[in-house]
Parts: sequence; C-alpha cells; structure tokens
Amino acid sequence: MRRSSRSFSAYDQFAALCFGQLTGRQSLRDIVACLNSRPQLLYHLGIRGGVSRTNLAYANEHRDWHLFAAVAEVLIQKAQRLYASEKSDPDFPEVALALDASIIHLSLKIFPWAYWGRSRAGALKLHTLVTLQGSLPVWAAITEAAFPEVKMLSEIPVQPGAYYVMDRAYWDFRRLLRLQSGGAKFVVRNKRNVAYRPARSSRVDKSTGLRCDQVITLTSPRTRRAFPCPLRRIKFRDAAEGRTLIFLTNDLDLPALTICQLYKRRWEVELFFKWIKQHLRLRHFFGRTLNAVHCQVWTALCSYLLVAIARKEVRTERSLYEMLQIVGVSAFEQMPLAELVAKTTVKPINVEMQMSLLLNDF
Repeated sequence: MRRSSRSFSAYDQFAALCFGQLTGRQSLRDIVACLNSRPQLLYHLGIRGGVSRTNLAYANEHRDWHLFAAVAEVLIQKAQRLYASEKSDPDFPEVALALDASIIHLSLKIFPWAYWGRSRAGALKLHTLVTLQGSLPVWAAITEAAFPEVKMLSEIPVQPGAYYVMDRAYWDFRRLLRLQSGGAKFVVRNKRNVAYRPARSSRVDKSTGLRCDQVITLTSPRTRRAFPCPLRRIKFRDAAEGRTLIFLTNDLDLPALTICQLYKRRWEVELFFKWIKQHLRLRHFFGRTLNAVHCQVWTALCSYLLVAIARKEVRTERSLYEMLQIVGVSAFEQMPLAELVAKTTVKPINVEMQMSLLLNDF
C-alpha cells in the first residue's frame, strides 16, 4: 500500500520541479538543498509541505504525470490569450502552426524501459504544435521514440481556419483529409512518387525562386480515395540551400510565395526544441521511472510557458532567455516581478551568436 502524500502536495511537487527547471538544478538532491537553504521563504513560493529528497522522489514515481499535462493545457490557454495581439506579418494567416517532433535522449543503462531499437539507445519523442506568432507551444504529447510522427495527424486538435505547416514526415493523404474536413489548411512537403494530373497552372515570377504553381488532382486510385479534393502543387528553388522544394496545400487562394515563406517559418519549431533542451533540464533527469521522466518533461514545458506569460504580464521587451536568467537568479526575491525586471541588468546576447549556439548545440 502506498503511503500518504498529504504532507507533500501536488503543488509542492510542481513548484519544486519548476524551481529546478528555472534555476538549472541538476538533481533532486540539488533541488532540495537549494529550497531548504531558505526555509523561511518556502511559504512565499506556495510550498507548504516538507521538502525532502524522499518525498520528491516518491511523488515523481507515483503521482500521475497527467496532472502536469493538464496544468500545461491551462498555461497554454493563458499564454495564447496574452500573445493574441502579437504582431505578425500582415501577409501571413492569423493562425499558423508548425508541427514537428524531437527525440529526448535517455541513457539505456539508467532507463532500460526506453529502449529504441533504431539506435539501440534509450529515448522518448516529444511532439509539439508551435505557433509561428510568438513560438508558443499550443499542444504537446510524449510517446515512445519509435512512434511514427505521421500518426500524430490523427491526434492533434484541428482548429478551423488555422494553417498547419509540416515536413514530409507527415505526408499521409488519409490523415490530411482530417484537417481538410475540419476546416483547416495545411502546407506539407511533397514526395516524389505522387501521381497527379494538372487541372490548371498559374504564371509565376521565377526571379523569386518559384518554378510552378498548379492546381492538381490525384490520379492513383489509392490516393484519390484517401484525398478526393483538389490540391495545389508549388515548386520552389531555394538558391541559398541549393535545393528544390515541392509543397502541397489545400489552400487554392493564398499567394504561392506566401506558402513558401510559411514553410520557411516552420524552422521556428526546431528552434523551440533546441531552446528548451539548451536552457531547461531535459538532459539530466530527476528520476528513473517513466512517470518521473514524464513529470519532468511536462514541468519543463510549463516552465517555458510561465516565463513567456511573465514576459507579457510585465510588458517587457526582454527576450525569453533574459527573463529566464532573471527568474533563475532571483527565485527567492520578495519583490514584484515587474520591479525586479526593471532593476536587473542582463548582458544582452548578440542575436546571431544566440542562433549559432542553438543550431550548433546538438
């Protein structure tokens, strides 16, 4: 029989894990030592129970991680309301979402349940929908590493009028029809073996990189049954990368160059993954069970959202990185956050240098 956890509530666990994320702690012992170094201030953090390594480890192992996933959903909704007025390219759709997944690597010796046959290593996979206005996660799921990314098209929420931008890993006409039926638009990289018949073609300005803009119908019996609606096929030559990209979309009206620029912005979801892996605790884990790892990943997402929400609520132009540093070194300060942000000086990082660190970190 499991012992009672009344002395260490779910909020106590959540606050301790978020504290570990925001202040860069490396272990449970590290978290507990830091929190107990200022016991008189734990009350101001909302922690009422006794913080011990045993309590925190037991809670991570036994308290259902779905609770923290539900907290993340609440924070996502609040962040979306705050960032609804975020300035965006006027030529872009009002709601544009990038869907992608990233591998979270685990040591197979420590996490034998996370065996990933493809690489003979341990791993989980984090699937995320990120807005292209503000780089905020609006939906997430954690699966085993071998879970096919394309299957997430059957799980993601469908928002009418929204644009879903995806790589060719999500190329599946039967599942794309779900987006079409839900009133959403999509942009996806095409594969070479798609049989189609051009219905009409539009003239393009080749100096912009565009090569063709066609409305097509699928001709293979299998694909035509899976997606009976007309599609738009756009070919674009990326001179900087030296490659040709072909996109399929169910939007027949948006300018072809805007479709290409939407796909280019898909890279923001990759930067989101790299940001949370670099600045939050997704390399060193506080527990060895599946439930403990899920708790840590979800509290990492919650920590990211809390920093993004704080940035908007104090109405600052500081970057998320700067906000994270301020919160991280001032966790025990008894001062309004807006005043703390105004008084704290953070040495700015050159944008190009920060991008280089993110891209070269993995």
